[in-house]
Order: sequence, then structure tokens, then C-alpha cells
Amino acid sequence: MEPRQFLSAGAVNGDGGLTTAEIARRLRHRAPAEQMRGSAADAANGNQRGDDDLNPGMLSAVGHLVDAAVLIPLIRRREGPHLLLTRRTMSLSAHAGQIAFPGGRIEAWDASPTAAALREAEEEVGLPPKNVEVIGRLDTYITRTGYRVTPVVGVSDPQKRLDPNPHEVAEVFEVPLGFLLDPAVREVHTRRYDGRDRYYYAFPYGNYYIWGATAGMLVNLVEVLEHPC
Repeated sequence: MEPRQFLSAGAVNGDGGLTTAEIARRLRHRAPAEQMRGSAADAANGNQRGDDDLNPGMLSAVGHLVDAAVLIPLIRRREGPHLLLTRRTMSLSAHAGQIAFPGGRIEAWDASPTAAALREAEEEVGLPPKNVEVIGRLDTYITRTGYRVTPVVGVSDPQKRLDPNPHEVAEVFEVPLGFLLDPAVREVHTRRYDGRDRYYYAFPYGNYYIWGATAGMLVNLVEVLEHPC
């Protein structure tokens, strides 16, 4: 896998002095968490992204979409906000061992995408919904595997203890937001898939390789923070 190109530098260097309050202001100014529900409304407003952003035509064969939601948890730290991520267990049937946000499909009993994201975060990593302040959402993300994902952004204080589900989560870790906002670490990689080159965003971080849909959503977050309305 070789880098194809770097993303543009944008307006933020390092963490840019961003506090969670300023991040919340930028997200809320852009779109309230429940303003759009991750379906046709997003597409009509140009707020839809997906695995075909770098691969035109990749989603043409995707039929019925399953609605899902993920929580993008920002942790307040003295040195600046950190992003909480998980590494999936190797025993899972899909995306085993990959880096992901806590999340999953939206069930019939979920009141909203936000409710689903908070429920999944509690089930996967033991983060109680009462400890999360929801501050907004990002663009709907469509995956080549047929999921229509609503990324919900929340803020939490450091937790005394998290309780990851051992069947789904092999590890929980944090990445400084300032690292993700550094243009030098944002890359586009390629690999051969189904007889063609597939391009995808990647954020290599130490021993962690953040790529695919997770990296695509991170690119969306970075763009919102780099170019506030």
C-alpha cells in the first residue's frame, strides 16, 4: 500500500487551540445532531459521503441500505481533546481487527440515530449515555457493504473505568485530536480489490492503522474543524 496523495493543509495546524466548547460551536452552527436523519435528506443537501468518494461507481451495485449509527467520542483532556476509538476483535465475521468507532445498526426501538449511537457505545465500551454530551453530527456515510451510517459526535470527561465487550472490542484507545488535524498524517492509500485499485483515506498512528470508513468520517470531522462556517 503506497500513499497516493496528501490532503490539503487547511486552516488548522496542530490542535489550533480548539477546545471541546469551540468544536461544539462549529458543529452546531453547521447542523444540529437531529436536523437530518441520514437518508434522502442528506443526499439532497449534499451532506452524504461514502466509500465511493475516492472510487466513483463503487456503490453502484449496493442495493438496500441498512441504517446504522456510530458515536465519535471526544474526551476532554488537560492537554487537549482526544478521540476514543476501538480495535475490533479478530473473531468478528466482518471488519475483524479493524479500527472503528463504537456503533452498529439502528434498531426499531431506537428513538433516533443519536439514541442508537449512545446505546451501542454503552454496549461496546461501557460508556454511559448520561456521561456523553451530544454536540452534533457529521455527514451520512455510505459503505460498500451496504450500511448508511450516521456519525454522532459527543463529548465526555475521562471515565474512571470503561468496560469493553470482549466479544466485540479487543482494545479501546485514544488519539489526540491535534494529531488528526496535522495535515502531514492524512494520507490516501491504495490496494487491489475486486480486480481494480481501491483508494481510501488512512491515518497511521503508531501501531494503529486507521483506514476505510472510519478514516473517511475523520476526514469529514477534520474538514468541519478546518473550515468552520
